[in-house]
Amino acid sequence: MSQGNEQISTHKGIALIIGAGDATGGEIAKRFARGGYIACMTRRNAEKLQPLIDEIEQNGGTAYGFASDAREEEQVIALIEQIESCIGPIEVMVFNIGANVPCSILEETARKYFKIWEMACFSAFLVGREVAKRMVQREQGTIIFTGATAGVRGAANFAAFAGAKHALRALAQSMARELGPKNIHVAHVVVDGAIDTDFIETTLPEIYALKEQDGILNPAHIAENYWHLAHQPRDAWTHELDLRPWIERW
Repeated sequence: MSQGNEQISTHKGIALIIGAGDATGGEIAKRFARGGYIACMTRRNAEKLQPLIDEIEQNGGTAYGFASDAREEEQVIALIEQIESCIGPIEVMVFNIGANVPCSILEETARKYFKIWEMACFSAFLVGREVAKRMVQREQGTIIFTGATAGVRGAANFAAFAGAKHALRALAQSMARELGPKNIHVAHVVVDGAIDTDFIETTLPEIYALKEQDGILNPAHIAENYWHLAHQPRDAWTHELDLRPWIERW
């Protein structure tokens, strides 16, 4: 875990990024750190967070990394308690765990279907519940869930992913309706399209080539929208936001 720097007392609060990968999650963490938040980030392997922590701190920010499996209730409870007790109040929580594993329904296994649901929905419930408990006490906070097109319509060969993302969307809607009157902003972001990642570059080069014409999503631009959501006045809160390249069919 990084020990941060001496600027902690000047920061606004904690931005917790669940699933701070090398693309979208990492950019979200950097954006909030640049805006003055202490970035707390999780992955199942904390060592993979070190380059991101180093980059944030080299740019004057403060960052902490945690190894945590968001599917495990005891780990989630311990994570939130540790952050709240030892670092500070969580003002923004972004749930950004990916679980996109396409498979024909004829070949899908019960084990993989359940695991995808655990990753994309059950873990969001666990983290969302624990963070909401603290935010309600303080009567403020923002919770943002990263969704996908699969949460709006189920495509062929994506039964498990679509089921999990539909459930995530429903969770976000229910939480927004319950927590909004308590001054907690809950938002769901539909990310519709390929994202500029190493995975897309190496496995789908024909799609990655669309980057030259702004045909795939830039993770930094996604992060900017998350920053905006977290700082909207409550008389004009956005619950659901669609992000897609201009070239994307929908």
